[in-house]
Amino acid sequence: MATIALEGVTKIYAGGHPAVRDVNLDVADGELLVLVGPSGCGKSTLLRLVAGLETPTAGRILIDGRDVTASDPQSRDLAMVFQSYALYPHMTVYDNLAYSLRVRRVDRHLIASRIAATSDALGLDALLDRYPAQLSGGQRQRVALGRALVREPTAFLFDEPLSNLDPALRGQARAELLRLRKHLRATMVYVTHDQEEAMTLGSRIAVMRDGRIEQLAPPQAVYDEPVNTFVATFIGSPRINLLTAAEIGLQAPPRTLAGIRPHDLIVGTGPLAATVDVVEGRGHDSVVHLRLAGATATPVIAVVDGTAPIAGSTVKLDYRPDRLLLFEPDGEQRAQSRQNPHDDIR
Repeated sequence: MATIALEGVTKIYAGGHPAVRDVNLDVADGELLVLVGPSGCGKSTLLRLVAGLETPTAGRILIDGRDVTASDPQSRDLAMVFQSYALYPHMTVYDNLAYSLRVRRVDRHLIASRIAATSDALGLDALLDRYPAQLSGGQRQRVALGRALVREPTAFLFDEPLSNLDPALRGQARAELLRLRKHLRATMVYVTHDQEEAMTLGSRIAVMRDGRIEQLAPPQAVYDEPVNTFVATFIGSPRINLLTAAEIGLQAPPRTLAGIRPHDLIVGTGPLAATVDVVEGRGHDSVVHLRLAGATATPVIAVVDGTAPIAGSTVKLDYRPDRLLLFEPDGEQRAQSRQNPHDDIR
């Protein structure tokens, strides 16, 4: 296991494009830190900088306190799992697992022992004689993960390793990763654009935008207390509703933005009126798309348990005032505490 630290790390590509901007980050020993954000935010570049596949323009990278900024990838003792799996097509599963150990001239008996343990943990025993072309996407993902595990590195780096899997397999693979993390107690840095993966896997998540970390905190804290509207809209599904204070009758500066998560919007009672546009039934609940009454007809989304309203009907709306999030008009910071007396919102 290892600690990973980034001190003022910046990466500017040819042409002056800044992919990573002055990032400071500490990954604790045994932590699973998730880097999450939209495409182009710099999360994969940051991971490649840690791996040694890119060289920072400025700043330092330390592993267990050792400055590795100028070190090659081999000397960092990190294992990386890619989105593409990067398996050797002409090698069997066993040989794919063994390759990195053979290159390091590890004793063949130790190689066999590590592969046996890894294969058992990942359910690969029946696949060891097969070639990658004979495997499903989920099986290839497990082999790619196993190839990293047999090395017993100081830390693991994951670059969107589940993005090629269908939804059912992604859920299964996430569970496997969580079990492995608990078993290995290894340091892991995981990159994804999927906020559900970030919330499920991370002990902490770093939400990135334009090469910077917008917020770094445990998943629930990021969901409950987003620092700005970018984080609020990126984390949470369905997406948070952003309205002006005037649209919900809030006694606050008119341009103040009010964030209400769909699960905190109450359909069927309250001082607001809205028209139902579309209802998406999901079995256990329904996602209801509405438009507020008034000149702006602002769209909002609610999640409803039980019987949902009918499309085209007019309904009353309310919300949980203790869950209200207020932001400055530019959306770049919170306006005040979320604790707002219900009487002040009428």
